[in-house]
Amino acid sequence: MNLLNTLVDKGLRREAPTREEALAVLATTDDDLLDVVAAAGKVRRHWFGRRVKLNYLVNLKSGLCPEDCSYCSQRLGSTAEILKYTWLKPDQASRAAAAGVAGGAKRVCLVASGRGPTDRDVDRVSDTIKAIKEGNEGVEVCACLGLLSDGQAERLREAGADAYNHNLNTSEATYGEITTTHTYADRVDTVTKAHAAGLSACSGLIAGMGESDEDLVDVVFSLRALDPDSVPVNFLIPMAGTPLAKEWHLTPQRCLRILAMTRFICPDAEVRIAGGREVHLRTLQPLALHLANSLFLGDYLTSEGQAGRADLEMIADAGFEVEGTGQVTLPEHRAGGCGTPGGDGGGCGGARAEESRTDLVAVRRRGAGTDLAPNA
Repeated sequence: MNLLNTLVDKGLRREAPTREEALAVLATTDDDLLDVVAAAGKVRRHWFGRRVKLNYLVNLKSGLCPEDCSYCSQRLGSTAEILKYTWLKPDQASRAAAAGVAGGAKRVCLVASGRGPTDRDVDRVSDTIKAIKEGNEGVEVCACLGLLSDGQAERLREAGADAYNHNLNTSEATYGEITTTHTYADRVDTVTKAHAAGLSACSGLIAGMGESDEDLVDVVFSLRALDPDSVPVNFLIPMAGTPLAKEWHLTPQRCLRILAMTRFICPDAEVRIAGGREVHLRTLQPLALHLANSLFLGDYLTSEGQAGRADLEMIADAGFEVEGTGQVTLPEHRAGGCGTPGGDGGGCGGARAEESRTDLVAVRRRGAGTDLAPNA
């Protein structure tokens, strides 16, 4: 296909596709799917070889969030029967992080529910970052605490944080349809604050919330403009008790097209397969490794993930290798980002609507905030 040849050439030059080309990727048919994966795979291997970076989530504070994000089981008004607990102590979080590192994770992502941290919260997270760094040599730490106030990103950087995550989630045009308690501009502002403080910016999207192809393309182009080092691609986990519990529209093929489109628009960024991969990609997860160079190991914030051992076996069987702490994640021209030694840091082309697969969604009952061993 001339389209795919053009996209590969552009990706190798770090040149953005046109909006029409990006939309065309999402509109390809199932007959063309393997060609799309092969083309995007050339771009992925050019910038990242066959390495897969493993990341591990630690949910520092679960549930009871005052925000009304429709996709989230921790939202205001959610009746999802998730774990609810207040802040983990630094030693508790450090033990949870150590399990992920022992399982192969290179980065630990510290997440807390809520609109944004108070100054006291930043202090407690700073203590947690120091505890994790002291106990796990070479580990990267990313914080995800919501909207940041002036000066908070700098304090997290001083405490040893390497990165900050705050996702755009969907297009600016439709953001008000999924959240009303804060704005799209608020999210952009927080990513900008993290960048300015010398933190490696991590910002991505959630697919499967009823958005159109145009929305998906718009949000990924917006991410490219923000220039994050990491772009996590989440696939909605429709949790019972949330407004989007019946949004079962993704298929494995649709997910692969979304990942390929993201790779073409952000060719040299760390594209991460994030929440929902087991639910929606299912047996096609290994194909996604040809598109993304990063994934989360183990469980997510409020739902269970694939067994850590199964992840490692999948990576090996697909012919990829886990990226070690001594290896550089980002391409040389992104020097200064996290992972560089010494750095600062609608139309779906044949996809069919899914029936509800609530059997695939398991509420997390182990790991952080419980007495049970974590999945890592």
